[in-house]
Amino acid sequence: MTMAKRDTYTPESLLAVAVKVFNERGYDGTSMEHLSKAAGISKSSIYHHVKGKEELLRLAISRALDGLFAVLDEPGATGGRAVDRLEYVTRRTIEVLIAELPYVTLLLRVRGNTDTERWAMERRREFDHRVAGLLKEAAADGDLRQDVDARLATRLLFGMINSVVEWYRPDRGGAATSDEVADAVVHTAFAGLRTYR
Repeated sequence: MTMAKRDTYTPESLLAVAVKVFNERGYDGTSMEHLSKAAGISKSSIYHHVKGKEELLRLAISRALDGLFAVLDEPGATGGRAVDRLEYVTRRTIEVLIAELPYVTLLLRVRGNTDTERWAMERRREFDHRVAGLLKEAAADGDLRQDVDARLATRLLFGMINSVVEWYRPDRGGAATSDEVADAVVHTAFAGLRTYR
């Protein structure tokens, strides 16, 4: 006599599987069948936890966005000189990115094909604008070089931060720690941007 496999998936573990599949196949290229096979459960079991794949996408992206926006409310991001707050936000953004790597990877790959993706892109722009505001404030304070356009500096900084999702693999031997990556990004970016008086 064989025992029926019991559904041991929780919403959290199902979400982790969905994010992995979305990142491998792309959201548009992922079907509920792909998700059920990857999870080893029936499609009806998935529907027991969520309404569908777009809800899984929204939950995953919300996790990434919530982590990023929380950084902006931390004491290191709200008090002191703008340049110090900017460095703090840069460091913490890297830390959140690494801690939530699959979720932030998914966030950075959405293209606006669904309502959830458009919502995510708008929220991402809001985060970017808030960080760009810190950069502009630091420049106005005279703490950043004047010969680098603020918009260009913002794009370069986000390019450096966001590129981490493309190459950072914590499961590889000798991988840098979150702190080492954050230190390298902060030192590289701000050695070129800061004015030292």
